[in-house]
Amino acid sequence: MFQVDIIEQCKQNNRKAQMQLYNQYCDGMYIVAKRFLKDAADAEDVVQEAFIKAFTKLHQYKAEVTFGAWLKRIVVNKSIDFLKSKKQQLIDLEEVHLKVIDTPKNDKWLVEDTITLSDVKSAINKLPDKYQYVVMLYLIEGYDHQEISEILNITEVASRTQLSRGKVKLQELLKPTHNGTRY
Repeated sequence: MFQVDIIEQCKQNNRKAQMQLYNQYCDGMYIVAKRFLKDAADAEDVVQEAFIKAFTKLHQYKAEVTFGAWLKRIVVNKSIDFLKSKKQQLIDLEEVHLKVIDTPKNDKWLVEDTITLSDVKSAINKLPDKYQYVVMLYLIEGYDHQEISEILNITEVASRTQLSRGKVKLQELLKPTHNGTRY
């Protein structure tokens, strides 16, 4: 009930309640922004903009999802908008150019046991943007294809295709070479 009360107070421009909500979520939202934006100052700016937008649009929050999930979506969208504004634009794909790749039902995200989380994150950062964003949103942020298609303004087919292709590239990046080191 505390969460509902604080949100109601925020809706009425209670600055103390807004600061409380900000303090509760700022660190987690910074981590989300930092996954997209490599620069700490850019991530901080995006988080600040996301909170401003959240507080101005709080009347639209209907508690269908947790406040944190609602805010996280704003942070992800702001991060992507920031990247677009920095001319690191997502490559537009038209549906006519996409070919659906059939993947087996037992297809899994398997890698060697020696692969660390750091290795995976590093490899994701090496992916082309069009794959990187979908892989991050799906694997790390936990969004489904419908949500990804809305966030990135692409079709669900494009989301599935980019994820599939991104996964193949990611697995290539994580394969050990002959001497046991990865490239």
